[in-house]
Amino acid sequence: KHKAGLLNLAEELSNVSKACKIMGVSRETFYRYRELAAEGGVDAQINRSRRAPNLKNRTDEATEQAVVDYTV
Repeated sequence: KHKAGLLNLAEELSNVSKACKIMGVSRETFYRYRELAAEGGVDAQINRSRRAPNLKNRTDEATEQAVVDYTV
């Protein structure tokens, strides 16, 4: 919402600097948001984690299926 709001405000004001000042973000951030919107639309603006998935606690599918078969 914040990213789309910033882009809409900049379009309404026709002034990127003012929109960024009102929303409290840098112009560099605005242009990054705009590039994301141009590449992938609204879906690209959803926050994505940069962290690699933690699979330490995950059991392999064969073990999981064996447990399911045993319990059923």
